[in-house]
Amino acid sequence: MVSLFDIEGIFPGDGVESGRLPRRQSGSSPQELTAILIADYTFPARAWLPSAAIVALLGEFGVTVGAARTTISRLARRGVLESSRQGRYSSYRLTKEAAANLWSGGGSIAAFTAHSDSWDGFWTLIAFSIPEEHSTRRRALRTELRWRGCAPLYDGVWVSPQPLTPRGRAELSALPLGMISVFRAQHLELETGADRNPVEAWDLRGIADQYNAFIRRWSRLVPRIAAGSVTGAAAVRARTEVMDAYRRFPVLDPLLPIDLLPPGWPRARAREVCVAVYDGLAQPAEEHVRAVVARFADGPQRDIRAHTIAGMSAGISHSHP
Repeated sequence: MVSLFDIEGIFPGDGVESGRLPRRQSGSSPQELTAILIADYTFPARAWLPSAAIVALLGEFGVTVGAARTTISRLARRGVLESSRQGRYSSYRLTKEAAANLWSGGGSIAAFTAHSDSWDGFWTLIAFSIPEEHSTRRRALRTELRWRGCAPLYDGVWVSPQPLTPRGRAELSALPLGMISVFRAQHLELETGADRNPVEAWDLRGIADQYNAFIRRWSRLVPRIAAGSVTGAAAVRARTEVMDAYRRFPVLDPLLPIDLLPPGWPRARAREVCVAVYDGLAQPAEEHVRAVVARFADGPQRDIRAHTIAGMSAGISHSHP
């Protein structure tokens, strides 16, 4: 599978294994930024973008021309982008695999609702034992479990409130014999301080802090968006940056059962703010991207359009060209 994002961007340092959340680092790598930017305006047609247009758009985020060209080349080598050349001019688009990966992530964000579905009270427990000499394999498994919304309850015992998906079962089944066991079980509360509720595997205070920081930053922009005063490059930057920040929450908070969370859990408000910014800026951002691309390409840019969280939630799907 083409890996577009680094789990270290969500759980930096020891966060992948410990579950504690260090202070959120601002900004993504140029490669992550480029993937998000291209995906935002080229679904579902996987529209071609002139390389000069991509460089110009990245320049509006402060990425230098040289760094932008290097980023495009690296994404092409990684199988995220594919190229087409006409004379001296080259264009790029997402590969089918990368497009499917990004659209799947977009679907996860669209499905990331304010409240989880009715929870059956069962936890998925994944217990594994991987020898020290296979430390690379052990870290790869922990990274994969993080992407799937699991957290470490104890060393070698990870939990999730959600059942395994068919894809998750298949990937775990590919591990060598005798390394892993998976259960669906209820937590039996003990009347002792030694008891640990599985929800404590998540750093709830750290997650709430990140939600609240997101809300504080982006809610200030909502009145200006409603007034139509955020346009052009500013609309594209805000839309890309808000999605870059929000896409982390389905991994940080895998729809943890609301009954187990502190009162006033900010998941719902964060979603409202994200939709207000991301969807509210779709039209001015799309107009700006089309204008930039038009400087380097002939003809109308009909395949360039901004999709929205509301559209994905309503079932507007990727056509898998």
